[in-house]
Formats: sequence, structure tokens, C-alpha cells
Amino acid sequence: MTKKTITLFTCVLTLINVAFAQGHIFEIKDIINRKYYPVNIYGMQFMGDSDNYCFTKDGKTLWIGNKKTQPQEMVIAKDIDENLSFFDFIPLNDKEFTFFTGDILYKYNMETKQKTVITKLQQTENTSAFELANNNIAYVYEDNVWIATPQYNKQVTKDGNKKGGIVYGQAVHRNEFGINKGFFFSDKGNKLAFYRMDESMVAEYPLVNTAAREGEEVPIRYPMAGMKSHEVLIMIYDLQMQKLVTLKTRKNESIEEREMYLTNISWSVDEQTVYVQKLNRKQNHLWLEAYDANTGELKKVLFDEISNKYVEPEKPIVFLPKTPTQFLFFSERDGFQHLYLYDINGSLVKQLTKGKWMVTEVCGFNAKGDEIFFYGTKDSPLEHNLYGVNLKSGKIIRYTKESGTHYVAINKKGDLFLDSYSNKETPSVTILTDNNGKVLQTLNRSENPLADVALPSIELGTLQIENGIDLYYRMIKPHDFNPNKKYPVIVYVYGGPHAQLVTNNWLCGGNLFFLFLAQQGYIVWTIDSRGSANRGFDFESAIWHNCGSIEVADQMTGVNYLKSLPYIDSTRIGIDGWSYGGFMTISLMLKNSGVFKTATAGGPVIDWKWYEIMYGERYMGTPEDNNEGYENASLLNYVDNLTGKLLVIHGAQDNTVVMQHSLEFIKTCIKHGKQVDYFIYPDHEHNVRGKDRLHLYQKIFDYHKANL
Repeated sequence: MTKKTITLFTCVLTLINVAFAQGHIFEIKDIINRKYYPVNIYGMQFMGDSDNYCFTKDGKTLWIGNKKTQPQEMVIAKDIDENLSFFDFIPLNDKEFTFFTGDILYKYNMETKQKTVITKLQQTENTSAFELANNNIAYVYEDNVWIATPQYNKQVTKDGNKKGGIVYGQAVHRNEFGINKGFFFSDKGNKLAFYRMDESMVAEYPLVNTAAREGEEVPIRYPMAGMKSHEVLIMIYDLQMQKLVTLKTRKNESIEEREMYLTNISWSVDEQTVYVQKLNRKQNHLWLEAYDANTGELKKVLFDEISNKYVEPEKPIVFLPKTPTQFLFFSERDGFQHLYLYDINGSLVKQLTKGKWMVTEVCGFNAKGDEIFFYGTKDSPLEHNLYGVNLKSGKIIRYTKESGTHYVAINKKGDLFLDSYSNKETPSVTILTDNNGKVLQTLNRSENPLADVALPSIELGTLQIENGIDLYYRMIKPHDFNPNKKYPVIVYVYGGPHAQLVTNNWLCGGNLFFLFLAQQGYIVWTIDSRGSANRGFDFESAIWHNCGSIEVADQMTGVNYLKSLPYIDSTRIGIDGWSYGGFMTISLMLKNSGVFKTATAGGPVIDWKWYEIMYGERYMGTPEDNNEGYENASLLNYVDNLTGKLLVIHGAQDNTVVMQHSLEFIKTCIKHGKQVDYFIYPDHEHNVRGKDRLHLYQKIFDYHKANL
């Protein structure tokens, strides 16, 4: 094992420590105080096709500017409508915007100061799954799909019945595969694709509302790994013809065909074709299919993609604005997520990006349509930068010049950028730049909100493991750190897919709770093990069919490094994590008996056979096909190894990791004579949010303080 350290931030914060060693020491309530967070602006965007931009600071006022004019506070929300918030509005051009309040879509003209009604819903009570395109609104009312246009308001489906298991217009496949909504308008807004999910064959899982006079059952449909899945269809509604068709996505009515995952719906520019990335239940075979939007018939299977582990579609195809017969496709087929250019016949034109880094999102095109803007990790897996790639030459330009984590809005021409970023040294900055990198305006530069705080130091570095793989870590040391003392450690862990904890942004991916812990005398440690995100397919899929093995070994690489340091008290190491991190917390404690003195595990997966199909089967297969992997991962099999103090925390309404996990773990601990602490948040789902979050922080801190 070798170690490299990224020293710049350590040096900067060390200087700050000297200046503010006597600064403010957090009370735990301070970690939710907005004064200790950077000042940001919100909703930054260009207005229609113009070069005017807008943003809000508080949702109450709208600021407008352009490259020649500094932004000014132009519109006050309450002067237009008492329910209007500039956190949720759509600029049409530099003079008009639309907004939705109650059951009415309005248009407002900033020059004439006139508000006009465009579209009205049937009613707002019992509505959900709202989507808007070109003044047309799709929504769910009393479990069925309705369409509201300026001309009519019409019910589209009749058989919706959520209690009976028929769900319309909502995200399906438990929000996997990049699915976060159920309505998909074509670009022109004349046609709508939407999901129909039949969950009637999935067993109801009991949750209980204890606030009622007599506890009420509020069941959810929860398909567990290896059990019956729900069945999904895609329906198309033509708003002009007022005609409904169903895509014929099934070759036959076999279980295999009915359980296919229908992901990443996208439309052709002419609204005649719907594209679907269809995935088999084993998640190792993907087909990109084109369907006739008027008849629902399959037009063509453009191509397929097969993996010996899994294929995970998360991005829809993106058509080129100047060449609508070509589109971009995201794939990890070469080991890293990159862009591939295809034509509508399914022929590969070329691979546009390549290398040992990831394209994470396409952001748009320039005016000529020959340059694609995208976010990627080309310069560092810790950063989120904006790049452009030329369609012809393949030349890549980086447009965000400062290191760090960037979020950018681009004008229609592709020559102006609103860039909001932070990094190790910078709390928050928003600038207007041109495509040559020249800073035209600074719209926001947050002062350091921790300037008067006795600030712990943050060190970023890497530990090298087998095959030269670097694991990035973050170490937070107390503000009054003394290398001649011995410090207890709290390890914060996640370790699973779709998460990256160590990044180059403000606080390096950490938070004020970690700073609070460091001020209390703990060293707070995090390392991104194999299995975590943005490092390529081999890195993330290393856990395949064997969760709780390789990533546990990687986390222990970090712990063993800590134990080698002279200022670490190796007899006082605690660990904390939630969800996959809860699974990792208990895995580490049970599989490394005696190493961890305390542990707090929230919403932990205990046995993967109780987890849902889509995520669980991607990484673990089914219990029938991978019995050994399930047995090795089940924490029920390691309870005899428990030493130290363990607190398990769970939300009683958790519909992601159901309480069966922790309850069965507690039952097994009782059976084996092991003492475990258990705490329930009765009204919370998979995490503790809102005002009760502070209670959770206090609970975790108190537990480690008392026992570590």
C-alpha cells in the first residue's frame, strides 16, 4: 500500500486554523444554521433564445441581466401573484414567462405587466405527476391521466386504481435506470408518452400509520429480489388527434417479456417515433428500439448491448439539432461512460469521446450544431467540469477554467456560460463567461461563511491498492490538532454504487456535522472504495454478485492506514453510515471483530433477499442464481462476531430498505445473546429529513461520545 496526499487544501486550512484557533466552536444546532452555509443564487438560466439571463436569490424577486448590463432586481413575485415563487417558473423569452399556481397556468408579460390565463386543470385536489410542455399539461387526477390544453381538459385513461395496483404517469421500476418521472412530452408538445405500471401481481408490503386512533395499514407494492416484478407499458397520446395507443414492446405475453424494463424514453424531432431502451430482467442485455408513435408498432431494433455483468441505461438518446437523423448514445462498453454517435438506422458513425474518464451528462449544443457540451471527469474524478467536443474533429475543450465542481447554464448560441462553482478553497462563485473563457461578470462570490469558526483542517489524498488503483480519501482533523496527541476516529462510509463522497467542492464533499465532530476532538475519515461512482465500470462493478466483500477490504485499507499514524488511537475507532452505508457499517463491524468500538447504522440492508428487484438484482442477481453471494453478504450470518457498541436506526415508514431488515437483525442478535441498541423514527421513510434531522445528528453524536 502506498499513499499520496493532495496537500494544497491542507495548507490553506492550516493557515486558517492558526488565525482562528480561538474561533467559534459549533453547538450542534449550528450545523443547520444558514449563516454557516455559502451564499448562492438559484435558478440561473438564459431567457428563451435571448442572451438575457435571470436568477433569484430568495424566490421572491427575479434578477435579470445580460453581458452588457449588470443584473438588476426587476420583478417582485408578490406583485404578480401571492403564490408565485421564482424557484419554479419558465422564461419563454426576454419579456415573458409562465408560472403555475393552484390549478392554473399563467403567462406574464414583464413589459405590459399583464397576467393571462393559458391553461386550467380539472382541479388540484388529488392531482399528481405534473408535466408541462408548450402550454399543454399532463397530470394524474384520481389515479388517471388527464390532459389540459388551452382548448380542452380531457381524461385520457379510465382504469387507473393505485390501491388496485394500476398506476399511471409516475416513475416506474422504483426510480432506477435514470427514471424520475412518468410523463414524456415530445419537443413540440403535440404528443405525450407516459408509463402504465401494473403492480397488482406484486405482494403488498405492510407499513403502519401509528398516528391514527387505531393503527392503520398503509401498504406499498415492494417486489423483492427473485420474486414477481411489476409489469410496465408505455402509452402514447396524440393531443391534436386526441388518440391513445400503446407501444407494442412485448414480443409475446411470456413472463420474461412482461417483466422487461422500459427505460429512457425519447422522441424523434418530427414526433413520429418513440425510442425506448429496453432491458431484460437479468439486466445484462439492452435493446434500443424505435416505435411508431401513431400505431405503437415496433419499427426497428437499432442495436443491442450485452455485458457479462450488467448494462445500466441511465440516459436517453440525444438527437443532433442540425442533423436529426443522428443521435448520441451513452455507453460504458469500453469501461467508461462515453458518447457514441449513431444514425437512425442503428449504424455506428463513431465514438466521440474516449479515455479513462466519464461523460456524465450532455448539456447542449452550439449554434452551428457541430459542438456538444457535456459534463465530465476528464481532468479529475473528483471534479465536475464542462467540456465541448467537436463532432468532426473530436477535439475537446474545457470551458470551466477553475478547478472544482461546476454547474453551468448555456445560451442558445453556445457562446455564453453562467458558471456556478465551488472548490476546496472557494465556498461559492457564479460568473458569466464567454466561450473563450473570459469572465464578463461576477454575479455572486460568497464570503467564507466559516471565517469566524475554529475550523478543522481537511486533507485530501489517495491510498493505492492492488493493480495501482487509487482510492481517494478525506481526513478532517480537529481545529486544535496536535500531532503528539492520540485522537479517536469516526469513519463515515457509504461504499456503494451511485455515490461519491470525496469531491473537490466546498468542504470536499463533507458537511458541517463532520466539522462539528472534528471540533469535539474526533478525526473524521471517509474513503471511496471500489463499488462507488465516477471511476469506471470495473471500479463500480467490482462488487457484482458479492456485496460486502471487496468494498469492505478497501475500507479496511483506509482503517489500517489510520492505525499506522502516530496520532490515531487505534482502540477508539467508530463508524457511521446510512442505507448501503448502513450495510457497510455493520459489515465492517462484524467482519473485522474488535476493530470498531462503536457503530451507528441507519436504514441498513441486512440481507439482500429483502431488497427490491431492480437495484438488488443488478448487483446481486437473484437468491436462486447466486445463493453463495447472498449467504456471504447476509449480516445475519456474522452476528456472533459482534463486539463493541452498535446502534441501529430505522425509519418506520421506510419504503426503500424496509424495516424487516433491522428487525430481523435485532431478532438474530437476541437469539445469539448480543446486546444491540435500536432507535426508530416513526414518521420517516428512508432517511430522517426536515426538522428531525438535527435530532438524528444529536443521536449519532451522543452515541459515539458515550461509547467511543
